Amino acid sequence: MPMSVGEATFRTAVLESELPVLVHFWAPWCGLCKLITPVLQSFQAEWEGQIRLVDINADENLRLANAYRLSTLPTLLIFDQSEVCQRIESFRGKDDLRLVLDAFMRNRELTYEIPRLVRIYP
Repeated sequence: MPMSVGEATFRTAVLESELPVLVHFWAPWCGLCKLITPVLQSFQAEWEGQIRLVDINADENLRLANAYRLSTLPTLLIFDQSEVCQRIESFRGKDDLRLVLDAFMRNRELTYEIPRLVRIYP
């Protein structure tokens, strides 16, 4: 299950995380937010130990919603080393979302594999 995060725990859970963090901004009234939750949980399970999933109720955390300029829900932000490296606001369904998330993780794996090869084979 994703960790619920609020303004008080955001810095520790997201910005200071050693792992990349997928932040799911949602609201109880948002039907699409509920629809994508199983996709996000499946994604987290598949990439366990490589990315963390957190949920933020945008209605209860207006400062965070304003700080990250949310204009639609759900909004997904991927943080890596305390910076937003990807923003996902509009997608056409579960399959579209899954493609974007998997592409991010594959690209991240490639980025981290290349420097290792350079050091091993100078």
